[in-house]
Amino acid sequence: MTHDAVHHTGTQAAEHGGGPSAHRLTTREAAERLGVKPETVYAYVSRGQLASRRTPGGRGSTFDATEVDALARRTGRREPPPPPAGDLVFRTALTLIEPDRYYFRGVDATELARHHGYEVVAEWIWTGELRPETRFTASAESLAAARLTAASLPRHSSSTDRLRAAVAAAAASDPLRFDLSAEGVLISARSLIPTLVGALPAAGASDDVGEGDGSLAARLWPKLSARPADAASLTVLDTALALLADHDLAASTLAARVAASTHAHPYAVVSAGLGVLEGPLHGAASGPAHRMLSEVVDRGGAAPVVADHLRAGRRVPGLGHRLYTGEDPRATALFALLDEMPQAAPAMEAARDVVATTARHAPLHANVDLALAVFSVACGLPVQTGETVFAVSRTAGWIAHAMEEYAERPLRMRPSGQYVGPRPPRPLPAPSAPDATAL
Repeated sequence: MTHDAVHHTGTQAAEHGGGPSAHRLTTREAAERLGVKPETVYAYVSRGQLASRRTPGGRGSTFDATEVDALARRTGRREPPPPPAGDLVFRTALTLIEPDRYYFRGVDATELARHHGYEVVAEWIWTGELRPETRFTASAESLAAARLTAASLPRHSSSTDRLRAAVAAAAASDPLRFDLSAEGVLISARSLIPTLVGALPAAGASDDVGEGDGSLAARLWPKLSARPADAASLTVLDTALALLADHDLAASTLAARVAASTHAHPYAVVSAGLGVLEGPLHGAASGPAHRMLSEVVDRGGAAPVVADHLRAGRRVPGLGHRLYTGEDPRATALFALLDEMPQAAPAMEAARDVVATTARHAPLHANVDLALAVFSVACGLPVQTGETVFAVSRTAGWIAHAMEEYAERPLRMRPSGQYVGPRPPRPLPAPSAPDATAL
């Protein structure tokens, strides 16, 4: 894959960094003027505080001197003090979570998702710039390799299996994947996300949306359903993608930051996130909620279904969130859209019945997994829909956190284990006797 052919922002630096005659600084020179490390310069780029331009024919970046000087005046040319030795601190400018809402770079995330699609929200998280016409495009080499690899898996493979395989194939096809500059990472990310969608098999006979046509949600829909998407369903899907793009240091994001702290390339970072996301208590949590809602609809009420879960010692899926005191704001935003869809009425009624029935014993509120389940049940989508949407969407957040981590001290996440085994020294153990039943 060649980075130059991937994205629409090839002239972005010229638009922000002055004309061709503007005085340009190297990364080292910009760092000296700002009084920071070179890694921090790229952190300023990822936060939208500084624009960069790729050096013609080279792998470095240059910066407009006037813009660097203006940033130096605003920041006082002082880098934040490093955390005390051994103290693990995650400084992030991406997502703030409060008891009843959350924000992307200081802007209410639900409002962003209500007014803008997934690609625009991802760009905002990455760069701090709002670009309403943003569309992501996969490179031909990356997409071909990812499709071939994902298609080689057994038919029963899950969507997350295929996404993990697609990431590995896309990485192998990108010789510039080790470019960890902010601009290089973003070019890879803008190609990787549509590559993941394109590598998934079509739900019907064929995809009816080309890889470069329409929004990412429009390209994802044929992977989930064999029927054409109506406008309302597509709006819910696009909004769900935007809402799930980041959520601070969830388990998969922490894994992504650990990978980034080793300076693993962005594809490896996404692979780390996908590995954790497949856990049933994280990204795959919407599957049980889907099955539960389907059963509630079939049985005509939530009481017997909730009772079965409690009798078996299982938690009721789709309820509760440790970070929110009330209803998950992501669920609230999706429920508002689903209420406008006539075909979602039975699933919405079932979800409300589950919440009301459970509230008699525990004050638990709906979370985003329940909202994703309402969407998938109402639209006749597969059980894995929520997990697929979660994985594709959260790739943007993993990339954003990786960019922040690349600017931190490498390998800073090295906790010490508390050894609880037998105290040394112990004698060399005697070999175990052969198992006669194995002969």
